[in-house]
Amino acid sequence: MAYAFDSNNPSARLVLLPNYAPLNLINPNFLHHHHHQVLFPVRFALNPALVAQIEQDRSISLQQFMNDEGLVPSREEEQRRCNVIRKLKEIIIKWIKRVAYLHKLPQNLVKAASATILTYGSYGLGVHNAESDIDALCVGPWFASLTEDFFVVLHDILAKRVEVSDIHCVKDAKVPLMRFKFEGISVDLPYAQLQVTTVPENVDILNPLFLNGIDETSWKSLSGVRANNSILQLVPDVKIFQQLLRCVKLWAKRRGLYGNLFGFFGGVHLAVLTAFVCQRNPNVSLAGLVSIFFKTFASWPWPTPVLLQQGIMMPRHHPEARSLMPIQLPSSPHEYCHSNITTSTFMKIRTEFCKGYRLTQDLLKSQFDWRNLFEPYPYSKFYQQFLKICLSTSNEEELGDWVGWVKSRFRGLLVKLEEAHVFYDPSPTEYLDTTVQAPNVVFYWGLIPGKNNVLDLDSIQDGFKKTLGTGQKEVTGNMTLSVIKSSQLPKTLQLVDTHSMFSDTGQTVPLCPNRVPHRLVGYSVPSI
Repeated sequence: MAYAFDSNNPSARLVLLPNYAPLNLINPNFLHHHHHQVLFPVRFALNPALVAQIEQDRSISLQQFMNDEGLVPSREEEQRRCNVIRKLKEIIIKWIKRVAYLHKLPQNLVKAASATILTYGSYGLGVHNAESDIDALCVGPWFASLTEDFFVVLHDILAKRVEVSDIHCVKDAKVPLMRFKFEGISVDLPYAQLQVTTVPENVDILNPLFLNGIDETSWKSLSGVRANNSILQLVPDVKIFQQLLRCVKLWAKRRGLYGNLFGFFGGVHLAVLTAFVCQRNPNVSLAGLVSIFFKTFASWPWPTPVLLQQGIMMPRHHPEARSLMPIQLPSSPHEYCHSNITTSTFMKIRTEFCKGYRLTQDLLKSQFDWRNLFEPYPYSKFYQQFLKICLSTSNEEELGDWVGWVKSRFRGLLVKLEEAHVFYDPSPTEYLDTTVQAPNVVFYWGLIPGKNNVLDLDSIQDGFKKTLGTGQKEVTGNMTLSVIKSSQLPKTLQLVDTHSMFSDTGQTVPLCPNRVPHRLVGYSVPSI
């Protein structure tokens, strides 16, 4: 995008120049030649300095918007997290020496034994806020086991600390971990076991020497840290990458697109997409990068994979290669990020990419407002029916484990709904049903029934309950599925949106003509 003005009239209104192409205008001053009026094209020169200044102003206003939304932690909040990490490292050092002693290792090995804490996720990438959890990986040596030394010895040490509360083990997850609050800050702590006796404090887990002989669980636990480190090494400017990622994450959360368990994006997906844009546009302002981000992925030829590291042949038979939106895992160049995206969630993501581009393609127009991009998604406006998922337990202490277990199995419910030929929009937001006496959490997912307008909810519920019955047997609770009308939603969900879904009545085209199931043809987005 670019704008130009008449150099003879600096106060004239800016004119949009698509793709910075030269502008041909008709000269209003007619020239007479042999009594005929002849019109000559006039080229108006670009003023790059003016364009750059306006984009810079837009970038500053976006940064201020991020600050106003509380996305940048204060110095005090930053210090709180630093203190938590420091104390955790001290605990881990004492733990590993105790484990070495319990394993009756020689005195010199007990003295030399060490372990460390490495951060990843939003905190590791530097895009956390005051409400963010801390994803911290405990990295230990060969003699400290996951089942006994981590989940028993370290658990008992942490449970006795006055700073620690709400601690519990999640053993059957894809990445087993302990979850607790440390001085009020939520911490997820998985474990990776290296085949060394001494683990340096800032161990380079991208170094193959440290990865020799590790087990599959440790490899998966390390993937978050390795992905973070790889991304930060691959982007040309870490600061502007962090700024853009904060914007992208806020957009995804506000528009209901954040949550891998719900069939949308996880943090690593958004980090890779953001890094991809930064890589290819190293000298563009923040505001310009936002527009490029949406333009890039609104028109991306999915399922062509997004590759952060070019020149690498991706495996065709990898399970994730068949996903609708394959994205390379940068720390493992021949692997993809795990994805739960389905046809329904793919269609919503594509629609929101296009909407984002429509809202940001004219960054320089006078009435541009960042708030339009980050408006909360008005579910009650777009759906007349909702799937209500109510999860409850007999006591409050068990609710967190039960909800976490069901969410980890939501992929099974997504598949069942897909087989039922309905369009669904799984809102990740959790609610409380005050009409239910038992401790509960409720989800409301938008629904558009298929051709026959009949949803066999009993069959879907029975099939999903079978999925819940496998794995973590000690986690129990109740689950009920029901279909309700939008008028039955809680009042906080019955939103009145003053803006139309798209800012104008531009031409619409099928979202993805070659991939949209016949039942959903017509669900459309504006042309790009």
